[in-house]
Amino acid sequence: MDNYRVAVASSDGIVVNDHFGKAKGFYIYQVSEDERNIFLEKREMTPVCDQGDHDERRLRENLEKLEDCRYLLVSRIGNGAAAMAESMGIESYEIPGMIQESIEKLIKYIKIQRLFE
Repeated sequence: MDNYRVAVASSDGIVVNDHFGKAKGFYIYQVSEDERNIFLEKREMTPVCDQGDHDERRLRENLEKLEDCRYLLVSRIGNGAAAMAESMGIESYEIPGMIQESIEKLIKYIKIQRLFE
């Protein structure tokens, strides 16, 4: 397993609790080969969802701010945003809960996926 970054949609830095399109910030974590994760920074975003409407330009801009991350952890993400993220090489996962527990679940999932490669 190699090093990678995870962008976490959270309103408080404790819980994965934001919908991708409504998130005002993402907490960036570095996951190392030995599966330890460390908080790097918080990146501010302009929410993409505006009373049910989605701004495609803002969606792309927000994803570009997260381009160095391989994974997104969110409470929810729409199909369009998930598809655009994937087209930019970012996989998104809906794993709400405590950030550390959600990252651990993601790491386990990745390890299982790699068994089938």
